[in-house]
Amino acid sequence: MKTPLAYVELSKENLVHNIKQFKNLAKKGTKFSIVVKGNAYGHGQNEIIKILNPYADYFFVDGMEELKLLRQVSKNKTLVLGYVQREDLSQAIKLGCVLAVFSVEQLSAISATAKSLNIIQEIHLPVDALLGREGFQFNELIELFKKIKNSESIRLSGTYAHFANIEDARLTEESFFRTKNSTHAYKQIDRYAQALELAENFGFKNLQTHLSSTAGLLAYEKGKGIHPIIRLGIGVYGMWPSTYLKSKYNQNKKNLQLILKPVLSWKTKIAQLKVLPALHPIGYGLTYRTKKETKIAIIPQGYSDGVDRGLSNKGEVLIAGTRCRILGRVSMNMCVVDVSHLKNVRIEDEVVIIGSQGKQEITAEEVAEKIDTINYEITTRISSLLPRVVK
Repeated sequence: MKTPLAYVELSKENLVHNIKQFKNLAKKGTKFSIVVKGNAYGHGQNEIIKILNPYADYFFVDGMEELKLLRQVSKNKTLVLGYVQREDLSQAIKLGCVLAVFSVEQLSAISATAKSLNIIQEIHLPVDALLGREGFQFNELIELFKKIKNSESIRLSGTYAHFANIEDARLTEESFFRTKNSTHAYKQIDRYAQALELAENFGFKNLQTHLSSTAGLLAYEKGKGIHPIIRLGIGVYGMWPSTYLKSKYNQNKKNLQLILKPVLSWKTKIAQLKVLPALHPIGYGLTYRTKKETKIAIIPQGYSDGVDRGLSNKGEVLIAGTRCRILGRVSMNMCVVDVSHLKNVRIEDEVVIIGSQGKQEITAEEVAEKIDTINYEITTRISSLLPRVVK
């Protein structure tokens, strides 16, 4: 099989291992909505969906383009939890999905569109339980519940909310202790419970409720089955939602130990090799000059591919199982690394940007720490133009 110049390799074995770990952790009968928005966190939406079709009760996408792409490979029930504009509602409803509602006006538009198609459209209602993002405040729910009750073309089958501070994958002491503090999370749980009680008072019973993502399952629900649906995102891809949760589960030697395996590796090849003399500049902005004669490799991946410009002069890649430092600025389509310590390096040797090679590994968490962000962002920003190859 021909190897692309640069590609994202996906481990089917690790992906299936991870989903089974979470299914074993949750209460039997819990449904899983696998989050594949953002190109499956950069892994490749439809490549991931094809593997997880047998394991997913729902898929969770953000909008119309992702829904259309998903329907090429899956008939599974799908939650569209992002905003769908009025002119796209007809197509979304025809494709078959569960829609989120962002306003009373959108609710009316969904109802009218569904009626014109002679379809009863299923919706999930977001509750703003002290997140301050999408969703309805408690005092808005009465009007919404009344409108839903009066619509013959809408069926409220579920509600949901999001935790605000139980996940932060940055490797800092501040984020560790913030995610460890559950005070706000329990305020959110109480606020969401009030909304569910109100829904029941209006006659909406047996709703498919969901509050927990990966972090919520690990920190809050575990085997309790508090809500019937878990939105499983970052964990299924083998990454931890917070350093606190990782330390908590890794330190436990009994039944709470959880092993997650990274699904994604990002690979390319050396495009050029050369030796620069001492005091020679490297890259735009003259941010690096060689201190001595230096052998460099040109790597054909840059910030348009997802190699963050913040990694200039501090990122690393793996070549021949050895770490090689990025020198100078990361450019749009390439970067330069120091290979002076490698004797037998050749053009088109494998380069690993994220993943393992020999005994060395570069993780998304390590890259994120260097530029003060989270692992989610590192993988999600890998260009969708790169081929996704399932191993």
